[in-house]
Amino acid sequence: MEDNSQYFLDLIKRSRRGRFKVYIGMIAGVGKTYRMLQDARTMLQGGTDVQIGYVETHGRPDTIKVLKGLPVIPRKKIFYKGKEVEEMDLDAILQIHPEIVIVDELAHSNVEGCRNAKRWQDVMELLDAGINVLSAVNIQHIESLNDEVRNIVGINVKERIPDLVLQEADEVVNIDLTAEELVDRLKAGKIYAKEKIQTALDNFFKTDNILQLRELALKEVAFRVSKKVASEVNPIVKNGKGQSRLLVCVSSNSETQQRIIRKAARLADFHNAEFVALYVQTPKENNDRIQLNTQRHLMSHLELVVQLGGRIRKVVSDNIAQTIAIICREEYITTLCMGQPSLTLPRLLTRAKDYRNLLLELKAMSIDLVIFA
Repeated sequence: MEDNSQYFLDLIKRSRRGRFKVYIGMIAGVGKTYRMLQDARTMLQGGTDVQIGYVETHGRPDTIKVLKGLPVIPRKKIFYKGKEVEEMDLDAILQIHPEIVIVDELAHSNVEGCRNAKRWQDVMELLDAGINVLSAVNIQHIESLNDEVRNIVGINVKERIPDLVLQEADEVVNIDLTAEELVDRLKAGKIYAKEKIQTALDNFFKTDNILQLRELALKEVAFRVSKKVASEVNPIVKNGKGQSRLLVCVSSNSETQQRIIRKAARLADFHNAEFVALYVQTPKENNDRIQLNTQRHLMSHLELVVQLGGRIRKVVSDNIAQTIAIICREEYITTLCMGQPSLTLPRLLTRAKDYRNLLLELKAMSIDLVIFA
């Protein structure tokens, strides 16, 4: 009865929540904000109460033109490091309570003095208050795609949104241009000022980069749309023994650990699986012995798990393989994900039997094993 009651309360809460639409682009200047403002103008003309919570025009003439005449909620002025900066006025939007609010730059980091550290957190608060939100983000700002984007453009994008934000979206729209159209827009001065055009062409806006980012954006939107359709046709039963569950093993010192976590989270998301991360604390990693930088790495890894919608299990043990098997059984795990194990001779000699037993346990429990390179 308790589970059914909670499910009913969740439905009520969800029905009162605002609707959330996200415009995704492959790169800056593709037209996300312009399209969002066009849609806002159309809805306003149809009698809907639409207001601008925050829009960044970047000085682009087309965006400035389409923004003209739309109702704008004034920004909040904050003094930060001796300068006056403007941020979205979250409290003013909540008080005015428009039917729909436009919130640009979803991955933006708010300055100190704002209630929330990130703009996407502001958006979640608006949705919880029953306000419908239209927002926009580029593909490079999605957390689980960070490694793929870095491989494409050679840049580590610092401002990122957790995948959970997109999972909350009721509608995801891809704003697409061909590489040729985008480069033409850039050369015509419609994206950046004249002095920045050549630098952009030589770096982020290389044709090969654009094509790969475009493919990534198309795949991401197709993935989100297919998940939305599947969830509406066949809702997932939470916490049931029949639900797929993915366990990823987290270590404290692996340089590639965050890439492994992101891959595991994407895999879990793809299969609608619950995502669990296991950290086995060995005696050499107890609080008295673990080095400070190693502890920082570990905290960063665990924070990433939470951002990607995962749940953490921490177990103290000197037998990692045995602990993995125990947790797999306790959590009804269906897929186990690990990084490539170290195959140095000393480790092979001391742990070969343990890992052989783990493989036998996984086979007996019908658990798939995925090893990420």
